[in-house]
Amino acid sequence: MKTALLSVWDKTGIIELAQKLAAENWRLVASGGTARALKEAGFSVTSVSEITGAPEMFEGRVKTLHPAIHAGVLARDTDSDRADLAAQGWATIDLVVVNLYPFEEVVAQPETSLAAAIENIDIGGVALLRAAAKNYSRVTVFSSPKDYPDDLARLQDESFRQKMMLKAFATTARYDNAIQSDFARRMLSQRSNLMDKEATSSQKDAPCRDKPINLTLYPVQTLRYGENPHQAAAYYATSPDASTMGGKLLQGKALSYNNLLDLDSAWNAVLNFSEPAVVVVKHLSPCGIATAFCTEDAVAPAIASDPVSAFGSVIASNREVNADFVDEMGKLFVECIVAPSFDEDARALLAKKKNLRLLELDINAPRLTHDLRAIVGGFLRQEVDTGSPKNAPELRVVTNRQPSSEEMNALNFAWKAVQPVKSNAILLAKSDGEKSYTVGIGGGQPNRVDCVRISGERAGAKAKSSVMASDAFFPFPDGVDEAAKLGVTAIIQPGGSIRDEQVIAKANELGIAMIFTGIRYFKH
Repeated sequence: MKTALLSVWDKTGIIELAQKLAAENWRLVASGGTARALKEAGFSVTSVSEITGAPEMFEGRVKTLHPAIHAGVLARDTDSDRADLAAQGWATIDLVVVNLYPFEEVVAQPETSLAAAIENIDIGGVALLRAAAKNYSRVTVFSSPKDYPDDLARLQDESFRQKMMLKAFATTARYDNAIQSDFARRMLSQRSNLMDKEATSSQKDAPCRDKPINLTLYPVQTLRYGENPHQAAAYYATSPDASTMGGKLLQGKALSYNNLLDLDSAWNAVLNFSEPAVVVVKHLSPCGIATAFCTEDAVAPAIASDPVSAFGSVIASNREVNADFVDEMGKLFVECIVAPSFDEDARALLAKKKNLRLLELDINAPRLTHDLRAIVGGFLRQEVDTGSPKNAPELRVVTNRQPSSEEMNALNFAWKAVQPVKSNAILLAKSDGEKSYTVGIGGGQPNRVDCVRISGERAGAKAKSSVMASDAFFPFPDGVDEAAKLGVTAIIQPGGSIRDEQVIAKANELGIAMIFTGIRYFKH
């Protein structure tokens, strides 16, 4: 009779797995809450304590840490190992089903105490996963409910056991990394508090050294190529069973390297808006952004911002895509659409576009908190820019003329919309009370005046009576001069140039209202 050891925190699917095992006459051994759950479901279960002859101790801290358990897991399929087991009266364990205390989820809560963090460090579970993974030639290990197979015959497949072994080691590596990172953070925080109490004012201004970064990534998808056909590429994630971008590809061929970059840019841009919004991105650059009472009303103005660039773009929506949304797209060819969901009518219409990819992402999933970028000899790490921080200064009108209410609506929209545009970023926008939308975007140039001109070229006649957002200050009045030539009536920008007074004076001279935000949005 084969033996399965079950000891799980997350009991998703454990009853169904036990049913399959029991149907094939497996002996079920379980600990603590897992044993109780299985017994309540009517299964015959041998408790770990019956195997070890020792009770669970220290409120469950010690259950499976015993030679009778680990010998059963680690015994090899040899005469010598079988004889050693028999001499002790112990049996082999052929399947280990373990998932760990939710340390990462617990410490993700800001107010988690050190004591609570410590209590959620799994010891016995990690030891079992490592033991079973080490002996994968004989033992199968399941470290996640996602692993449970429909057919137990897979347990006889060594390549499947090997795959489960790799995942188990990945799980324990990630788990240890999470513990180390949390404790390093706590120690750094304590050190910073101590420095604040003891340091001089000049020392307080010195930055604290960041904690070490331990990063383990797993190949999820081999890509056809990278940015160009001569570059090999792959998509990696922090979990070996992750999906691409953590979402669900509903139709279309596999996403390419460039698709993924554009989708990431578009999705992060659309998440800046709480109101219904649509973002059109081409080659990592937003070329159209709009908000409205419903996203279907934002589609056309977002595309109209730069219809030439919109061809072959990706489109992001922060609301469900419906049939009206699809109708507003018309015959425009796009590579991908990303949204929280797609209704049945939209799916039916979009299914006719065979080359179109649809990616469904959870809009409530946690956003990344930091960027990591490779440079020669090392890496750069920074907090992700998700828009004006909570401690941002209030908007300040610095010109004689105050913006009108319509201009103010457009300026507030433009300030959110300019954030994901590559520096130097200039964005022209309008608002009509129902919709706010870009009419011209210029970015990615070495000087700001060129970006003003490019945004005007994109907008054409629509630049007249628009407002302008600039991601950083105007270093000279010439940018304001160019804006006036386009017909811009109001400008929002960070301020902070040594020539601010000249820039303000030029705006006053031209009758342009100007707002300083005190926040810069550089994006390199």
